[in-house]
Amino acid sequence: MPKNARPWTMITLAWLVAIAATLGALFIGEVMGQIPCTLCWYQRIAMFPLVAILGTAAYRGDPSAWRYALPLGTIGLTIAAYHSLQYAGLLPPPIVPCQTTGPSCSSTGMLVLGIPIPYLSTAAFSGIVLLLLPLARTRS
Repeated sequence: MPKNARPWTMITLAWLVAIAATLGALFIGEVMGQIPCTLCWYQRIAMFPLVAILGTAAYRGDPSAWRYALPLGTIGLTIAAYHSLQYAGLLPPPIVPCQTTGPSCSSTGMLVLGIPIPYLSTAAFSGIVLLLLPLARTRS
């Protein structure tokens, strides 16, 4: 096994997660016609560039791409976790922007395979961050 096969595998897997999340978001918005709430837009802003960053890194075999992708993934994870806590009702109602203005993530149309979109986003960002963290530890 080549010395850099593990970093390449981790970056490629993170890229595949980012592609799946991006295609899912585009499908929900463009095909299903569901307008994203404000927090969903912020998560898209963090996810979409990860496709290009991680894809380029996987193609070039560049394990140092974690320096660019990990902060973006962490920001996205923070927003997605906050959104999930709002969806679960663990945060007080006055600070729930997606249920007071614009589209609501609590409608039944915002489920994919029975799973709420905020939870899917949290899972995707968590996967990306968990795949990139070992690279940050070994390449510091």
